[in-house]
Amino acid sequence: MAAFPFLSASLVLLQLALQCSAQHLNLTTGPLHLPNHTPGDGCVHLPIIHSTNTDHFARRGIQLALNNRSDVAYYAQLDIGTPPQTVYTQLDTGSFELWVNPDCTTVSPSDSSFCDHIGFYNASLSSTSKSLGTSKTLRYGIGAANISYVTDNISLSGSSTSLKSIQFGVATSTKDAFSGILGIGYGQGLATKYPNFIDQLYAQKITKVKAYTLALGSKTAQQGSIVFGGVDTSKFAGPLAKVPIIEAADSPDGVPRFWVQMDGINLSPPSGESMPVYEGSKVPAFLDSGSTMTLLPPKLANKMAEDFGSPEPDANGFYRVGCEYVEMNGTVDFTFMGVGQKVTVRVPYKEMIREVGQGESKMCFLGVMGSESFTLLGDTFLRSAYAVFDFQTNSIWLTQASSCGNTPAALRDITDLSRVVGNCQIQPGQKEAVVDVVSETSIAPPAGSTGDSDGVTGTGGNGGDGATRWGFVTTTLAVPMGAATGSASSGGSGGGSMSAAALASSGRRMAAGDVVLSAAVAVGAAVLGSLL
Repeated sequence: MAAFPFLSASLVLLQLALQCSAQHLNLTTGPLHLPNHTPGDGCVHLPIIHSTNTDHFARRGIQLALNNRSDVAYYAQLDIGTPPQTVYTQLDTGSFELWVNPDCTTVSPSDSSFCDHIGFYNASLSSTSKSLGTSKTLRYGIGAANISYVTDNISLSGSSTSLKSIQFGVATSTKDAFSGILGIGYGQGLATKYPNFIDQLYAQKITKVKAYTLALGSKTAQQGSIVFGGVDTSKFAGPLAKVPIIEAADSPDGVPRFWVQMDGINLSPPSGESMPVYEGSKVPAFLDSGSTMTLLPPKLANKMAEDFGSPEPDANGFYRVGCEYVEMNGTVDFTFMGVGQKVTVRVPYKEMIREVGQGESKMCFLGVMGSESFTLLGDTFLRSAYAVFDFQTNSIWLTQASSCGNTPAALRDITDLSRVVGNCQIQPGQKEAVVDVVSETSIAPPAGSTGDSDGVTGTGGNGGDGATRWGFVTTTLAVPMGAATGSASSGGSGGGSMSAAALASSGRRMAAGDVVLSAAVAVGAAVLGSLL
């Protein structure tokens, strides 16, 4: 080989490029099957309790009416202090802070019975509690919460995991807040001045990766799960698609939220034939588990509602639809373009429609509202999605939610997400959620040949929470005011280039591995050609 130094060098380049390209395409070792979760392995599995779960909450004397705002939220159990005091808090991907102890005398009677039984924290009863001597007012669309900061230990339900000296707020007074909130959005340096709950899980080495997965569960499931530092492979089928989070500086509101770019929304009626993508649906949206409804631009919401037989919203902005849609097999399909893949989350009509009341008095409303201010994907979308919130590469790993058991597993490294596969099976008649865009890309024909090719394009620590609430709907938006400047950088592979003919033909952006591969093949071919 020494007699042909150029050949040696080109073959080395070729070997490295093949390895790099294979890793980019996840071909090196195939699908990754993670071992089941064991204590201390780097993940924490926490049940998400639906507030409609009367079997669970009945032990606490809660009787829920279907028209309560409190019945459409999702809760996690925290054990705070020494000895532990059990508190239920609303899980909220749209805010940044943890606070507890709402004043239940300021909420409506329909919500007060729930509020009275979520549990309350008394700092004077905990030997590990420490007051920080600072306070803040959180302001909402209606109502407010005045909180004082403390630190204390927090244990997670069903786990031996204990976080030490976690900063959170204890409400001294609130207005129209029926529970505390566990904000699981961005933290220190982006939305808060101190390490929030997610920051501390990683900093205290409870998890090996700074990520969590969310599976709210369907309306009938009544319980979902969140896995900090891992995934639950029995909550989805096939691979996950990596969707970059839009940088705060480039997002519609300039706030570090889980903004992603939608590639379109369309209906798939019971007939099975997908309708065209709605005009105006290729817009940024952020994922917010603290919001009951999905908020879309008014023209888009109106058009979707018309397809469900609702010509216009009522005085409160709701679209009333026929309850017969709940029994139909159609879906509302949300598509996102990921890194080398696209993913479609298909929301069944029954999950997109909100049912209020019972019997002859039951009314049904579309789970979408028009909004000029925000486009967000709330619980009516998230119940049908399996989402991994990846703080290390600033990405959302997304696919269709499913359920075939309970197998939480720790992620050893954040790169595991590119290879992990779900245990569930795609049911007959269902379409795959994740489609490999690269495999759909045609390769350019050799020079001089003929043929056609189709291109495939390829509640912060520094400010208040803004919330909008309408009747049975709650939307909590955290606004970090005066936070440290910074933004979450988008994930994704770096851009590159290949031959003009191949790039024009394929229409996709090439990763760095493809650039090296292209160069190595060109050099190797030239050297080999000169030797033959």
